[in-house]
Amino acid sequence: MMKRPLHTLATGRYFEAPRWRDGFLWLVDSLARTVSRIDSNGHCETLCEVPDVPAGLGFLPTDEAVVTGMFQRSLFKYSDGRVTNYVDLSKVARGTIDDMIIDGQGRSFVGDLGFDLRLGVPAGATGGLVFVTADGVARIGATGLRFPNGIAISADNRNLIVAESNGDCLSQFEVDSDGALTFRRRFAHVGEPDGICLDREGGVWIGAFKEDAVIRVDRDGHITDRIALPGRGIACTLGGEDRRSLFCISAQTTHEDLVRGVSTSRVDMIRVSIPGAGHP
Repeated sequence: MMKRPLHTLATGRYFEAPRWRDGFLWLVDSLARTVSRIDSNGHCETLCEVPDVPAGLGFLPTDEAVVTGMFQRSLFKYSDGRVTNYVDLSKVARGTIDDMIIDGQGRSFVGDLGFDLRLGVPAGATGGLVFVTADGVARIGATGLRFPNGIAISADNRNLIVAESNGDCLSQFEVDSDGALTFRRRFAHVGEPDGICLDREGGVWIGAFKEDAVIRVDRDGHITDRIALPGRGIACTLGGEDRRSLFCISAQTTHEDLVRGVSTSRVDMIRVSIPGAGHP
């Protein structure tokens, strides 16, 4: 288990969806409704405001950023300093949308909670994933997931892992050539997993909300590393030139405080031995 100190890069209200891209760490601030990026010196630049609550972030092959709008159930595109509509998911998603990822072919996978988060979490509620083709056509990709949250895709675009926050586990799907998802297994046991990323040995780094930590599990779901955080474990990503810089997001908050907009968030960095792989 890692004992090296964390290096704090930035603070905000409620950071989410860290993504490494072209020498910058990109992320959203859900409560501030912004998209920002942080350079290697720790300078945080706000790029744009989002017309809804953002929770997920991805990049198209054109380098344009796509961000989720949770309650409008829409994807927005950020390009050339402007935010525009990308894909309306309101006729496909059954509830609030959350995190998202875009694979190497420009296809988007978006978490659908299956209910309106503003009204609370119904007992036994299940959601799924919405699949969006590279040309913007949306369809249901998967169902039966218990609060689908962080999503990661392997470098070959053939395997997808999603965190089930209310299931305290991860689920793995095989991705067919046309984007269809085939369920393979549930594995790992982590207290309310949130944002995730992959490494080159098939390990999964997980922001663990209940455990105030970022945790790594191997292919079999066994915990190999745990990094204590100063608040709730929200998300993580591997970046830097060698993809061995683990960027960890934490927040001093609770679910009840978040509803009231009360949160203090920060992003920290720690070096790890196994480089990142896939998306994010």
